[in-house]
Amino acid sequence: MHTRPSPHRTRGIRTRTTARLTATFVTAAALLMSACSPGSSGTARGATVDAALAALPRATPSALTSYYGQRLRWRDCGVPGFQCATMKAPLDYADPGAGSVRLAVARKKATGKGKPLGSLLVNPGGPGGSAVGYLQEYAGIGYPAQVRARYDMVAVDPRGVARSEPVHCLDGRRMDAYTQTDMTPDDQRERNTLVAADRKFAESCGAHSAKLLRHVSTVETARDMDILRAVLGDRRLNYVGASYGTFLGATYAGLFPARVGRMVLDGAMDPSLDARRLNLDQTAGFETAFRAFAKDCVRRSDCPLGGKGTTPAQAGDHLRAFFRKLDTHPLPAGDADGRRLGEALATTGVIASMYDEGSWERLREALTSAMRHNDGAALLALSDSYYERDASGHYSNLMMANAAVNCLDLPPAFTGPEQAEKALPAFEKASPVFGPGLAWASLNCTYWPVRATGEPHRIEARGAAPILVVGTVRDPATPYRWAQSLARQLSSGRLLTYVGDGHTAYGRGSACIDSAINTYLLRGTPPPPGKRCT
Repeated sequence: MHTRPSPHRTRGIRTRTTARLTATFVTAAALLMSACSPGSSGTARGATVDAALAALPRATPSALTSYYGQRLRWRDCGVPGFQCATMKAPLDYADPGAGSVRLAVARKKATGKGKPLGSLLVNPGGPGGSAVGYLQEYAGIGYPAQVRARYDMVAVDPRGVARSEPVHCLDGRRMDAYTQTDMTPDDQRERNTLVAADRKFAESCGAHSAKLLRHVSTVETARDMDILRAVLGDRRLNYVGASYGTFLGATYAGLFPARVGRMVLDGAMDPSLDARRLNLDQTAGFETAFRAFAKDCVRRSDCPLGGKGTTPAQAGDHLRAFFRKLDTHPLPAGDADGRRLGEALATTGVIASMYDEGSWERLREALTSAMRHNDGAALLALSDSYYERDASGHYSNLMMANAAVNCLDLPPAFTGPEQAEKALPAFEKASPVFGPGLAWASLNCTYWPVRATGEPHRIEARGAAPILVVGTVRDPATPYRWAQSLARQLSSGRLLTYVGDGHTAYGRGSACIDSAINTYLLRGTPPPPGKRCT
């Protein structure tokens, strides 16, 4: 996309403090994780999605018995009220005896009276977001009290993520350089620089995590979730997934339909889409979100993108002009490591703020500081938060895991820069503000050292209990039509619509949405067909 976000990336809600800024995944490497337009199946270059994800046999293979029969040793996490454990899963499900991966698990036991409902597994998205961090910082204390009273709240960091044998690529200094790569090349030299940055990132991941890179797919993580279900003693999996977490949950349902309990997929993705379509759809989603922000901004006296009477399109023109200026004249940002605010980091800061309308005020202030006072510090801080970069220059492995999962799940959007350049008009049409950068960012998997093992496919999960799919009509990262498509694909899908802004809907202030989801989680009763909330 603009900066170094890797296409195929979504973010779900993570913590209540960062949720007001980013709304999850979780994550900054590739703001793209797209899906396709109705009727097209989202396919490109001759791909096909005629086949649905096939369910696995109900009987547990004998080679996996030791994994399904393991006992977790719970210990204090250092966070009051939470327990932690380590679970083993086979590195390669095709060869379970060839080694294992160690996965970090955390839980908070049910806190109230009433009949226990078992475990509720949560995942905030990404891919690459820490589910354990999300549980400890938000879900375990911020989910509705009546839900926490009846469920043990549980999370597992997916393989390759955070505490679960994380994928590693670049160190902080090299990540700084990578995130500042110009994603809107003006000539052949800049294009070569961009391609070289993608190659270097991919080669570094291959050098540091060669063995793991082949086994971080969503299908493998979904299978890990079934081991966890069994180890926890649950007959069925109860689950709330946000953003990419919806793809993970739907994949689980497709593989183990008979083991689906109460499943909420909030900010849904469409598994039938290929990478190019996903990225293009998400580009349009960010444009929709920006226009909503711009419409609100120009009504206010402190809007740096124009005053009363300015249209959202004109506000977009002002922002593009600002980005072009930064391309050649970066702003000082008061950064201890000497970074300045260039076009790439500024674009990331703006996109980060599109996830949640609660961050619009902070974005207005940051744009005002940069555009009127030549101070890029506030926009740089927004970008750093999105990339999970701390003040010491250390990055979480969010971006690295994000690319590793996305590039394994789907073939790359483009085979080379020529295809990306050819697609520029379509991306620019989808978003005059963000389109060009997001088109070039779609090269992120082109040079990946491991061949993709996944393809676009439908998920039907025939025989599964009712699955609640939640879509927000102006969601920037997971466009509403993805939720519509997933709900149609799932044989037991039930669509719940939030008529509003921002990424995901649960816990964002809509009493209607929260009530419908809570009722489903506590009673197993999904909302009526066609339910819409504001």
